[in-house]
Amino acid sequence: MKYSIFSAVACMLMGGMACTGNTGYKITGTVENAQEGDTVILQEAVNGDLSPLETTVIRNGYFTFEGKQDSTICRYITSKIDGREYMVDFFLENGNITVSLAKEAVSATGTYINDIHQKVREVVDKAVAEIDEAYAFLRDTTLTNEQRKEGEEQVRLKEAAYYQIVKDCMKQQITNLVGVSLFKQMYRENTLEENDSLLQQVPAMYQTDQTIMKIKDRVENGKNTMVGKKFADFELQTLSGGTKRLSDFVGKGKVVLLDFWASWCGPCLKEMPNLVVAYDKYTDKGFEVIGISLDEDEEDWRGAVEHLKISWPQLSDLKGWKCKAAKLYAIQSIPYTVLIDGEGTIICRDLRGEELQKKLEEVLKD
Repeated sequence: MKYSIFSAVACMLMGGMACTGNTGYKITGTVENAQEGDTVILQEAVNGDLSPLETTVIRNGYFTFEGKQDSTICRYITSKIDGREYMVDFFLENGNITVSLAKEAVSATGTYINDIHQKVREVVDKAVAEIDEAYAFLRDTTLTNEQRKEGEEQVRLKEAAYYQIVKDCMKQQITNLVGVSLFKQMYRENTLEENDSLLQQVPAMYQTDQTIMKIKDRVENGKNTMVGKKFADFELQTLSGGTKRLSDFVGKGKVVLLDFWASWCGPCLKEMPNLVVAYDKYTDKGFEVIGISLDEDEEDWRGAVEHLKISWPQLSDLKGWKCKAAKLYAIQSIPYTVLIDGEGTIICRDLRGEELQKKLEEVLKD
C-alpha cells in the first residue's frame, strides 16, 4: 500500500495540541462499495510500516472511531473491499472528523489541521495525476522517436512542477503541523538558505522534534562548510585498510576536490569519466581528488574503483548516508563536489561537468 506525500516518518510529529479542548474526537466515514460488516482499521506508522491500533466495521453505511487525543498526530485509516485497498492519511485531533475513502479520491476534513491538510492534498494529487498522465502517454508503443522525446520532456516538466507545488505548500503552511510535516519530508530538496529560513518559522512546539533537530544540524554543518570557510577535517578508512585524515591532503598547496559518490549511484558513475579526464589533465598542475564513498559494502566500493580506473585516493567509513564526512559537509545528494584551494579554503561546491572544467582551468592556470 503506497504512502501519500504526507505519509511515512514525517507524519510522526508529536506535540501539536488539539484545537478543540477536552471534548475528544469522533471519526465518521464511508468506504466506496463497502458492505455491512466490512472491516475498517485505524493505524499508525512504525518504522515505515502500518501497524493497527483499532478496528471497527461498517454499520448502516458508515464506520466510526471515538476517543480522546492529547496531541495532534498523523494516523491512517485503511480498508480492503473486494480486493481493493483504500487508505487515507490524516491528523488525529480532538473534534469531529469526516472521512471518505473512494477510488477516485480520499478526504479527511472537519478539524482545523485536517481542513488545511485536505486542501494541500487536493493540489498535490492533481499534480500527481498529471505526472501519471504523462507516463501513460510514454507507454504507447506506437510513438515515434520525436513523440517519445517530447513525452519524456513532459514527464520532466510535470515532475519539476510537482516538487515546486509541494515546496510552495510547505512554505505557505510552515507555521502549522501540515507545513512542518511537509518540511520534514522535503528538506533534502531545499537549498541551505531555504532550510535555514524555514527552520526559523517552525513553531516552538516542534523545534525539539527529532527530524527538525536533524535538519538544524545539517544547516549548521552547511554554514560551517560553505564557500569561504576553512575545510572541516575528518578521518576515514582507505581501501588499503588504514586511515587518513582530510588534513593529510588539504591545506598543503594543492587544489583539492572532494568527490562524494557511491558505486550504486548511476549519476555518479556517469560523471566519473569526466572527473578522470580532469584529473589526468590537471594532476601535474597541483590538482588532487579525494573520493569519499557512501558505499556500505567494501567489495562494491573496491570493484567500482577498479572498473572506473580511479587512481586518486579513496576514503569511506562504509556507513552509506550516515557517513561522517557527508554529514559534516551537509551532503544531501550525490554526485557532489567540494573544491578547496591550496590554503584549505572552500572555493566552490557542487560543480560538475563543464562547470567544473572551467573552474579548474581558472584556478590552475599557468
